[in-house]
Amino acid sequence: MGRALRIKLQGGVPDQFAALVHPPVGLAILVLMVVRIGLRWWLGAPALPEGPALMNRLAHWGHLALYAVLLAVPLSGMAAWGAGISGAGDVHEIMVNLALLLVAGHVAAALFHQFVLKDNLMARMRPGGGAR
Repeated sequence: MGRALRIKLQGGVPDQFAALVHPPVGLAILVLMVVRIGLRWWLGAPALPEGPALMNRLAHWGHLALYAVLLAVPLSGMAAWGAGISGAGDVHEIMVNLALLLVAGHVAAALFHQFVLKDNLMARMRPGGGAR
């Protein structure tokens, strides 16, 4: 995509398959994130489980960071690809790497809850919030 962006910014027409597929996928991610944030705002989130205050604070800030970065990734991509702002491409790349780190941390935390703490936290993802 970096090469395709450079070609586009220089007035050329990129012909790579990724240049055709990448922008609509980014737009779909943006739409899904807006829908997800709307649902979260409308329906609320399940209460945080009992646990250390620091762990709950980290979970709260981690979720906010995920939402912010998963909005920033497609927006910075649109600024680079759609508006031709070359610096936005660098921001986009940084945000993608940050998103990968946040997702990896999120998965690690979920696995920690499931297999170390064994607090059934992942059941909150099921319909009904894991109520039994």
